[in-house]
Amino acid sequence: MNKEVLIIGGGITGMQCAISLTEIGIKATIVEKSDKLGGKLNDWYKLFPTFTSASEVINPIKDRVKALGIDVQLNSEVIKLTPTTITLSDHTIINADAIVICSGFDIFDAKRKEEYGYKIYNNVITSVDLERMFCEGKVENLDNDTPKRIAILHCVGSRDEKVCQTHCSRVCCVAGVKQAIELKELYPKSEIFNFYMDIRMFGSGYEELYKEAQIKHNIHFVRGRISEAAQTIDNKIQIKAEDTLIGRPLKMSVDLLVLMVGMSAGKSNKDFANIDGVNQNNNGFIAPKDLFIDSVSSDIDSIFYAGCVTSPKSVGESITEGIAAANKVAKFLKS
Repeated sequence: MNKEVLIIGGGITGMQCAISLTEIGIKATIVEKSDKLGGKLNDWYKLFPTFTSASEVINPIKDRVKALGIDVQLNSEVIKLTPTTITLSDHTIINADAIVICSGFDIFDAKRKEEYGYKIYNNVITSVDLERMFCEGKVENLDNDTPKRIAILHCVGSRDEKVCQTHCSRVCCVAGVKQAIELKELYPKSEIFNFYMDIRMFGSGYEELYKEAQIKHNIHFVRGRISEAAQTIDNKIQIKAEDTLIGRPLKMSVDLLVLMVGMSAGKSNKDFANIDGVNQNNNGFIAPKDLFIDSVSSDIDSIFYAGCVTSPKSVGESITEGIAAANKVAKFLKS
């Protein structure tokens, strides 16, 4: 088929979409704004709920892109979109028969929640920072000591009207449980507390992981959000919260506070939505044509979506949606 498809975004979704298109004989070009393929998964250590190494998932996909000879344009940011063209930041215009937007999501900026002291207090980190520490093989606090008491706060930048993030990021709950288990295995004598609004274990194996965290690893779960955090004179973090199950206030000092940051809509979504037929939801994510039977299509025949550009998704869901989008594109090009 003498047709070409442009894929905006070279994360797992974009790569899988390009692979699926290439395997059925449709030329695909990946346009990625960073200097490498793989997206945010490059910085992840292990994946829930199986603790599979992230590299075991991402490297075979990267290898397949290379083996198929798929055209990849790195350091290329899309600044304008039409139904048949994209314009890059260097003003290069590329034509295509179809476009798939796989630009993903942004990590919520924890500095917006000033009451938690991120980038103010040294022993307050995010779940993304913690994942990077796991990759480096060492989790320490400011004094290079083993943290003896760790608090993990869920829903930072999710389900929060104060920062205009009313959506649930879906994967934070199970990611927090995964990280709590990893911390306990790294430091068996440490006390670990998860503070949560609700525990939402929606996926296969997630509920079992939650129970394992409590029964096997003795990880504590406290229903209630932390209201504020402050640094003590000895560099510990004092947190104030309320245990809403028993209706009592709670105060404790921890050596490390981990903020489970959620998914925000990508900043580029606003630019994409400047074209009629590409629409944003109130939460900033791109709205698909139909949530049930056409979730990878837009209101423009030649533009498609896949992955977290439309809503928060897990790794497995994102890969599956990349395949679905490729099939939808193929059907459109053959029509």
